[in-house]
Amino acid sequence: MGLVKLAAAALAAGATFFAFSARADGNLNLICSADVVICEQMKGAFEKKTDISVNMVRLSSGETYAKIRAEARNPKTDIWWAGTGDPHLQAASEGLTLEYKSPMLGELHEWAVKQAESAGYRTVGVYAGALGWGYNTEIFKQKNLKEPKCWADLLDPSFKGEVQIANPNSSGTAYTALATLVQIMGEDEAFDYLKKLNANVSQYTKSGSAPVKAAARGETAIGIVFMHDAVAQTVEGFPVKSVAPCEGTGYEIGSMSIIKGTKNLDNAKKWYDWALSADVQSSMKEAKSFQLPSNKTAKVPEEAPKFEDIKLIDYDFKTYGDPAKRKELLERWDREIGAAAN
Repeated sequence: MGLVKLAAAALAAGATFFAFSARADGNLNLICSADVVICEQMKGAFEKKTDISVNMVRLSSGETYAKIRAEARNPKTDIWWAGTGDPHLQAASEGLTLEYKSPMLGELHEWAVKQAESAGYRTVGVYAGALGWGYNTEIFKQKNLKEPKCWADLLDPSFKGEVQIANPNSSGTAYTALATLVQIMGEDEAFDYLKKLNANVSQYTKSGSAPVKAAARGETAIGIVFMHDAVAQTVEGFPVKSVAPCEGTGYEIGSMSIIKGTKNLDNAKKWYDWALSADVQSSMKEAKSFQLPSNKTAKVPEEAPKFEDIKLIDYDFKTYGDPAKRKELLERWDREIGAAAN
């Protein structure tokens, strides 16, 4: 899916939610790129805390970037919360988001502050999570499949039609996977790998968390996702086991950005500061959200995959959040993977 199509789809999806006077006092136009359950929890909690009416739409990171880019001359959005950091960094580099140094910065982990510094304070880290996959243990038992412990294992012919991953044009999760493989293997080798993996992929989903939800429901055996999304399915009682790949893996810094040209700047700043607080980040578990919070004093859910237990690569956020690099990789993916999948 190209940028123009993405923008059109995102605009259509958001139109209903933002059909009101953006200048009205007490309003906040929010795009949330996390799971819809946590989006609704955040919306409700903020409205209760502040009496500000939040007009919220849930869009994936790629869709959100396309939407705010398309609306740059007349922004309809005030703040963008959550979703992988790469599109936030890209929006920052294109001047689509606003510089803001929150008074909460001193309470955040170094990785969250570095995210802000690298973007000229046009975005900030709100949570982190490592990439991996979740698989349905019952399907594996029924079909006598061997647990995939490494990226290389996903190419096994026994997994033909058993793998789902999102489309990196719409999904920040899938773009992180693409950038991760390029950094581990080199670009040409990574695309060779993805061509081989394509033989085992049954569907490229729109949403990054959709593959493991499909695995939880028994519609596929394996979903390549951020590990916390797989853990969420396990906690819900589904037979899903999480895996951190043996070769190493990338990770996301879920981010937050105020949109340049916002009509509700004061309310956007209120959300921004509130969302970085320890109390708010400690409540994520209530919505079955198991990322690592950016506030140093926030409670980390016991179930959350810990970075110290995972072989992480030194993910290059600056390079792979760059608009030119992102465009180049996505165009190559469309030519060599997306075209073959259609």
